Amino acid sequence: MKHLSRVLTTAPLLCLVLASFSAPASALEPFVANYQIFNEGKPLGEATMQVVPDANPAHWRIDLDMRGTKGLMGLANVNAQQSTVFDVVGNDVYRPLSQSTVRKAIFVGRKMTGTYDWNARTARWTGDVKKKRQVPVPLKDGDMSGLLINLAIVRDAQPGKALQYRFVDNGRARDHNFTVAQDLEPVTVDGMGFNAMRVSRVQGSNNDETVVWVVEGVPTPVRILQRENGTDTYDLRLVDYKGAP
Repeated sequence: MKHLSRVLTTAPLLCLVLASFSAPASALEPFVANYQIFNEGKPLGEATMQVVPDANPAHWRIDLDMRGTKGLMGLANVNAQQSTVFDVVGNDVYRPLSQSTVRKAIFVGRKMTGTYDWNARTARWTGDVKKKRQVPVPLKDGDMSGLLINLAIVRDAQPGKALQYRFVDNGRARDHNFTVAQDLEPVTVDGMGFNAMRVSRVQGSNNDETVVWVVEGVPTPVRILQRENGTDTYDLRLVDYKGAP
């Protein structure tokens, strides 16, 4: 398979990319990816996701910066920044060390900070978090923040595979179980076509759904969609990305 160029908007990808997804996961590398955000199909803002080395050379950091650009609704609903500092245990286990979330709205701001103490095997959040979520959360091997689960999906997805992760973030712990579709699915990103793996998770009595599309050779999801009661809500669509030089 011919891997995608590290800058999608300049790659010769007008034809569909055909691929076998049996290759082992590649080593973690830095990247910066830009997305457009849609709400119920309407443009709402922009987002940037990046993985970069942290100040400690043994650590990495993944950031997601979401910016509302379409009126007061966009500014109120989208503006948020989230980061997780993590290390890599063994060859491919992403282990969170600290996490922060900043949400910005008109006249209102919220900030939450979490620490994953792997010696004490607990995680704890402080700041603008509900009292019941300030209680230490017991940690298990393999626990990840929400951002790290996105990276793990890209690393692990193969057609027909079931993916199980444990989400520990903002004072909560819950199992996240995903199913990878057996067949590849055409996806358009900024006017370019790809054959992608569809990775989906359904939860709750309302059948709320998260769908992630993954293309081999791209270190970040090409699309992330959330649905509530069968209606598309937040939809991040990849515009371009730049990998390690």
